[in-house]
Amino acid sequence: MSTVKISHPTQKIDVHIQIPGSKSESNRLLILNALSGNRLKIENLSTARDTQHLITVLSSTDETVDAIDAGTSMRFLTAYYCATNQHKVITGSARMKQRPVSSLVTALNEMGFDVRYKAKNGFLPIEINPVKIESISPETSVEGNISSQFISALLLIAPFLPKGLKVNFTTELTSRSYIEMTLKILSHFGVKHEWGESSISIQHSTLNTQQSYYVGGDWSSASYWYSIAFLADKTKIFLEGLKNEWTQGDRVMADWMKRFGVITTFNEQGALLEKIPTTYPHMMKMNFRDNPDLAQTFAVMFAAKNIYATFSGLESLKLKETDRVTALKQELEKLNTRFDFSDMYEFYQLKGEFKISSEPIKTYDDHRMAMSFAPLALTGSIEIEKPEVVEKSYPDFWNDLEKAGFLISR
Repeated sequence: MSTVKISHPTQKIDVHIQIPGSKSESNRLLILNALSGNRLKIENLSTARDTQHLITVLSSTDETVDAIDAGTSMRFLTAYYCATNQHKVITGSARMKQRPVSSLVTALNEMGFDVRYKAKNGFLPIEINPVKIESISPETSVEGNISSQFISALLLIAPFLPKGLKVNFTTELTSRSYIEMTLKILSHFGVKHEWGESSISIQHSTLNTQQSYYVGGDWSSASYWYSIAFLADKTKIFLEGLKNEWTQGDRVMADWMKRFGVITTFNEQGALLEKIPTTYPHMMKMNFRDNPDLAQTFAVMFAAKNIYATFSGLESLKLKETDRVTALKQELEKLNTRFDFSDMYEFYQLKGEFKISSEPIKTYDDHRMAMSFAPLALTGSIEIEKPEVVEKSYPDFWNDLEKAGFLISR
């Protein structure tokens, strides 16, 4: 099994990094572009493996589509193939076949599409069969607390349906920031939406294909540089391409990190991260319901500084590339840190007395596990298994760490 050993000789960071384009924005734009007859002008598409794979799949005429382990792509493609009335079979990796898809399939079938399970009900592989598009209902319902990607998938196809679409939520929304991202991208191309008390409505619309779109730097990827900024002794990190705007919900990282002495200064080219002396809290309460991709970053960062914390809003983490809650619990134990669930209060407690691990950190085929634990190299040498997983979202991650003075032996 491949591993990397990482350390940093000075704990001082002074570096200029080109942050990758947002995978989340890129994948939404690729679906809209395909629905629009490939007439959208999109700049700075993500180099992430998931995005590049989606480009390949959208240009393929094969009836069987392998979504590999790309959850966003799988969900968006399911709705896309329905809206474009194609016969397709969608499959994926072993882990992908364990991730539920029933909420989206039920919502699509409720509209009148024909989506069937090929093996186990509720999971891949699924088969999509053509229907009479003009008979598709303009209203459906979906749970809001399982995956925002189900809702985004429906919203992306809504303007292309003959009667538009009203999506009703039967439960409270999680990861709302990602739904807002979808709506902002649609609005950029002239598609209007209307929020109801527990619904979103979009009329049949024609996208303004004269409007170009520049993909912003990926804030989820930037979060690891904020962790590095916090853990380093001295910090000056310029992240080229990072925008001071709120299309991506993880933009909140810049505000959250102020209380830990990491200050962000924006200009037209990107964002400068600097660390200033500050007294930061050693007990924290944080809710990641709208920003689940930041949870691992904060869990590891807090563990390294012995910050006791309670985390809530982690329900969706169990359904990601791995069960991220279990993965965090197991790997944080190597740092002498406990991460335990409290049934009474429905939150996770993080506490312990940090010490760097002599055992390799497992990544569980999850890119965010690798990148969340990597900044610990500022506290001592650390080994991480299967480092190639970062290709899913940030292919140049290890190279960029080397630019920042990290010593990496592969």
